[in-house]
Amino acid sequence: MADYLLSLSEPEIARYRLMAEAAERRERELWSAAGAVPGARIADVGCGPGAVSVRLAALAGPEGGVWAVDRDGDALATADALARRAGVTVHTAAGAADATGLPAGTFDLVMLRHVLAHNGGREQAIVDHLASLARPGGGAVYLVDIDVRNFRLRGAPEVLLELEDRYRELHLRRGNDLAVGARLDELLVAAGLEVAAFEGHIEVVAPPPGMRGPAWAARDALVLEGLAGPDDLARWDEAFHGLERDAADLRFFACHFVAYGRRG
Repeated sequence: MADYLLSLSEPEIARYRLMAEAAERRERELWSAAGAVPGARIADVGCGPGAVSVRLAALAGPEGGVWAVDRDGDALATADALARRAGVTVHTAAGAADATGLPAGTFDLVMLRHVLAHNGGREQAIVDHLASLARPGGGAVYLVDIDVRNFRLRGAPEVLLELEDRYRELHLRRGNDLAVGARLDELLVAAGLEVAAFEGHIEVVAPPPGMRGPAWAARDALVLEGLAGPDDLARWDEAFHGLERDAADLRFFACHFVAYGRRG
């Protein structure tokens, strides 16, 4: 995976947990159909702080298992802590999305969420590797990603729309495809998998106080790329504080796609 863009502050970890809760509620039937069932062996690649890994481990139960892979050591340490807090076992390991180090052909379900959009030019290599991890005879690869062309931010002042524009520019400079969600099925087919489901939805999020979204969480990366400076961060921070003080009607509208395919 690309260098980790998002800082892992407590509000950011809370955002991941909120997203994981919403994902399970929205996708629960798809998770089950793809193989997230008691006794399953599941790989969660690009696991980040492990919010989804913990939920998958609860579904797999003690007779199954979850192997969570990420390049970022801080993210893996957070995943370990969340798993202990939840009373489930998650096996964490450092690895890249296209070179996880996991044993080939041994997993009932291989999940990858919001990683492809951060790895421009390597999308097919990543999905090809995931397909090699799925067990022959029905193992599944499950992908989730965005189409930022349908992203909207309602109720935000112009200064925060500027932050969103800078964040998109960061991705463009890194060669990332922020519309990759719309071609998840094509990536699965090219990896030799049979597509079992491909669907999309618009997620509407009213962020709780203190939750500022991925663009703000990537502020250090914006500075390193020369897309922001101290004055920009101060302006954006003050705008967020203003929204929190005024209890503004801020809403994120984001388009997500989900697809999974099976190995024959």
